[in-house]
Amino acid sequence: MTATRRTFLTGSLAVAATGLLAACGSSGSDSSASGGAWSFTDDLGTKVDLDARPTRIAGLNDAIASLWNYGITPVASFGYTGLADDVNFTGRDLSQVKEVGRTYGEIDIEAVAAAKPDLILTHAYPVDSTGKIDPAQPLYGFKDVTQQQAVAEIAPIVALKMAGSATNVVDRTVELVRALGTEPAANAKQAYETARTRFKNATGKGLTLMAIAAYPGDGVYICKAADDPALRSYTELGLTYPDPGGSKYYWEQVSWENIGKYPADVVLYSLRAMDKDTLMQQATFARTPAAAAGQVFPWEFSSMDYVAQARTLNNLATNLEASRKVV
Repeated sequence: MTATRRTFLTGSLAVAATGLLAACGSSGSDSSASGGAWSFTDDLGTKVDLDARPTRIAGLNDAIASLWNYGITPVASFGYTGLADDVNFTGRDLSQVKEVGRTYGEIDIEAVAAAKPDLILTHAYPVDSTGKIDPAQPLYGFKDVTQQQAVAEIAPIVALKMAGSATNVVDRTVELVRALGTEPAANAKQAYETARTRFKNATGKGLTLMAIAAYPGDGVYICKAADDPALRSYTELGLTYPDPGGSKYYWEQVSWENIGKYPADVVLYSLRAMDKDTLMQQATFARTPAAAAGQVFPWEFSSMDYVAQARTLNNLATNLEASRKVV
């Protein structure tokens, strides 16, 4: 199984893959506003037809967080962690959602059925830089194809493809939300665009950034920004990344002894790997330019919507504004 960012964010090398591209399925059509049937074609080309617009939606934390940010409260969730530990759900009334899985691949099928969803929403991750999806692999969040099929018997599954630039996935998520009968608030889009402008201004110093997931026994995994949707979208706003080299998809693994060969002005560390304090205890890492300058900041996964992306862009802009060239 391909090792991607999601793999390391779960802290397990046995989880599914990651990436992000212009969600390539055709947009969904919705005629249920007038009492008719509802249909939507997802990014794998699967068309879902229902007698009416779905109102009870369950799914992957990463995906349903966006629906909630647009005013659609999910009925059930599963993912690599519980909702209380996911920054995308901070401030939400979690009692409204049935958590049917708090660990990757562990889904209570009976609990899913009890939630009576009309639709299940999840993500599909590529297996290489071309955006290829392996149909033999389960969609993200499912342990295996058998488990996925069992959930699909309860309600049809819609998958949004996580590849290319985050900006495309954000737009695709809006298409789904509109098909579900909701329009994102105008101020949410405005806040997102304002955050993008602020971020672009913050990159004017010419800072280089490196995103990592670090583990005591494995060393440091440097992300290849072109393979991560959010990081890739930041290049559109002027941010640059040092090329870690290597031919593998998404990550280049570097030993602790050699991390000094990959200098950057700023380092982002995965929230689901070694934390900052533990990282700084590694002498070779502590001597890197970014670490020595105190320019090591959190790298969080944010759902693909205006609200979450604006939050993350502003947080990163704050950190970039406080940073200086050290390489």
